[in-house]
Amino acid sequence: MRGQQERSGSLFSYVSIEDRIPASHPLRRIRQLADQALDRLNPTFCALYAAEGRPSVPPEQLLLASLLQAFYGIRSERLLLEQLQYNLLFRWFVGLGPDDPIWHPTTFTKNRERLLNEELMERFLNKVMAAPEVQPLLSDEHFSVDGTLLQAWASHASLERIDGQDDPPPPPSGPGEGFGQPKAGKKRAKGDFRGIKLSNQTHRSTTDPDALLARKSNAHPAQPSYRGHVLMDNRHALIVDCKVTQAVGTGERDAAKAMAAELPGAHKKTLGADKNYDTKGMVAELRRIGVTPHVAQNTARPGGSAIDGRTTRHEGYAQSINARRGIEKVFGWIKQWGGLRQFKLRGTEKVAAVFGLHVIAYNLIRLGNLLRPAEMEAA
Repeated sequence: MRGQQERSGSLFSYVSIEDRIPASHPLRRIRQLADQALDRLNPTFCALYAAEGRPSVPPEQLLLASLLQAFYGIRSERLLLEQLQYNLLFRWFVGLGPDDPIWHPTTFTKNRERLLNEELMERFLNKVMAAPEVQPLLSDEHFSVDGTLLQAWASHASLERIDGQDDPPPPPSGPGEGFGQPKAGKKRAKGDFRGIKLSNQTHRSTTDPDALLARKSNAHPAQPSYRGHVLMDNRHALIVDCKVTQAVGTGERDAAKAMAAELPGAHKKTLGADKNYDTKGMVAELRRIGVTPHVAQNTARPGGSAIDGRTTRHEGYAQSINARRGIEKVFGWIKQWGGLRQFKLRGTEKVAAVFGLHVIAYNLIRLGNLLRPAEMEAA
């Protein structure tokens, strides 16, 4: 018998939002880990807010909603809040009931700015990785490090001379303007840098002064950028530390030294890295702080590689070189699926906070798979 379609719909629903989410849904395990870390961050949240006044959006819900934005690569806060309006899964993850009102986009963004700082995201990451069920997954001996360019929210048109002077007149653009020297008194259009060699010593972005010109290789153009750095545990490819610095030439090695020095414990550790880290200064500094440099050899460098047979003869060296490739998956996920191919915030502090939030999102997805109960795998 054919069923009849009811177009009017029901006015009330007696099914709990908790019952609508499948028991095997991956967000269940992720939410449990995130809630545990946020509960341990309660003293930090209390210090950020006044004791009296009008209540704001709960910081836990702000961070959970931001994690959702990273999980699903939602490109703007307005689209995120639109999803929260009708997506019961998103409402359940954030902690909203079916009838709870959704915040205005400007209210959400304004309240989230309080949480966009590097120190808070560092604490959030540490709380996630300090969970009792997560600790057995980590190694305290073998790590890898790498960095990547992060395109800033700035364009070439925002570049201006640091000394405040005007650039020289542009060269002729075609035969109709004549040949030879440019005409005196003719000004350049904004963003026109024909015939000028741009550098970080002469030009700086007016919209984001912290962003510096950098390029991935000689085949890529120079863009206003930052550098993101991560320190990965080799056992299960989980990120234990991350930083964002300006896009200077030695930024990757400087960040690697700082993160390696902050590793706890006085025991011996290994650090895998690519050929960019194969310098005498980098290798000597790692050995000084008690870290064995498992750096890929760059034999084409003038003077040869700083890594010799004392390191390469060990079996662990080859294992570290192979394990460090997993760090590229982190950058690939953050840029392709997390939506951070180009940042939409300016300033090192905010860029570092958003980058750290996406690193936490990556770890939570990994942990959701690693800690999946046996009954979920059987299903």
